[in-house]
Amino acid sequence: MKQTALLRTLRWFVAATVIVVVGVAGWQFVVVGADDPRDLRYQAWKLGLYSLRTDAALNVMISDSHRDSLVVGKTREEIDRRFGSVSPVPGNTYVKHCYENSPYRGTSVLFIRNSNWMVRMKDGVAAGLVLAKGC
Repeated sequence: MKQTALLRTLRWFVAATVIVVVGVAGWQFVVVGADDPRDLRYQAWKLGLYSLRTDAALNVMISDSHRDSLVVGKTREEIDRRFGSVSPVPGNTYVKHCYENSPYRGTSVLFIRNSNWMVRMKDGVAAGLVLAKGC
């Protein structure tokens, strides 16, 4: 009789595990795509658990409503470690034009890699994240 109860518990456990795995796989491959901030790989990258390509992550950040949490409160060194490189003056002429004609001109900012992402700095730490595009 104990063996029957053990088998029944094992079956329930296996069934629950299969349902969870199918649910996660369905979420990952049917509901969201690689450019969606709800993508499990992107969410794992945000937590530091997955090494997503930084350029791909920068593209997904555009539609992530919680993207500021990736930089706010971090120092230049921490942002540099997270994204690979940052620069105080943009090399891209379009982004430089956007910066020069923005309300942030003359303030301390960093640009992430060769992207349009501008990090506003205040007292040595990031105060905000701005997409320098559409100027």
